[in-house]
Amino acid sequence: MRGIILAGGSGTRLRPLTSVHSKQLLPVYDKPMIYYPLSVLMQAGIREILLISAPEHLEAYRSLLGDGSRLGISLSYTVQQEPRGIAEALVIGGPFTAGEDVCLILGDNIFYGHRLPDMLRQEARRLDGCTLFGYPVSDPERYGVASVAEDGTIATLEEKPARPASNLAVTGLYMYDADAANRAARLTPAARGELEITDLNLTYVREGRARLVGLGRGSAWFDTGTHDSLLEAAMFVQVLEKRQGIRISCLEEVAYRMGYVGREQLALLGKEISASSAYGRYVMELANA
Repeated sequence: MRGIILAGGSGTRLRPLTSVHSKQLLPVYDKPMIYYPLSVLMQAGIREILLISAPEHLEAYRSLLGDGSRLGISLSYTVQQEPRGIAEALVIGGPFTAGEDVCLILGDNIFYGHRLPDMLRQEARRLDGCTLFGYPVSDPERYGVASVAEDGTIATLEEKPARPASNLAVTGLYMYDADAANRAARLTPAARGELEITDLNLTYVREGRARLVGLGRGSAWFDTGTHDSLLEAAMFVQVLEKRQGIRISCLEEVAYRMGYVGREQLALLGKEISASSAYGRYVMELANA
């Protein structure tokens, strides 16, 4: 399975913060937002990853992350000229996925849960069609909403319904079989001119080949598209890290725990970040533990 991170869009709801910066490069407490979705893919065992962003922001991502080799992964980059919908990421990434299964994640979504890595690896192995990940919310009318049968197959899927069939919001994390890029390319743009991810998902729902997996209690999901949600995510990360003495979505630690890099490389990564940084010291302490 290969991974795609969609880090496009103009971030209009976050202006003036995003007037000159890509939204996904904004800080969420102690690290750039893009670290969070990248760490999810790495923890899922995915090492070949494509990052898609706007032309004016792509070089900033290259400067921050490089080719991924320092983390034991392979990072590629490509452009989305204009925001034309989430499903377009699969069309753009078609040559990259090249007939492989794919996990698509939105660059402004933050996921946390100690069972999450194992769950993602399990779902990648059992994928047959499309797997979506749901999270219970108090205001489902703001999201894509799914209802499920007893076996987890999606029965209904609606985008921002007036009368939601459930309180399960579909998060910005999607797993698809190798046919996803072709399906996305055949979609008709919606009224706003975008290729809607819900329309793609419905092609699998109609075939009975779409499943919804609940993230479960003890998990957290943030869609950091507003000033309030960005602050809430930062406060969540701060509280958890301070109380538990850990670093959430520390790419260097994830690479080490997954066996992508060894202890010596981990120590070099810590020094590279800088011993004067609390984040850098954390990485160095891991290497010396």
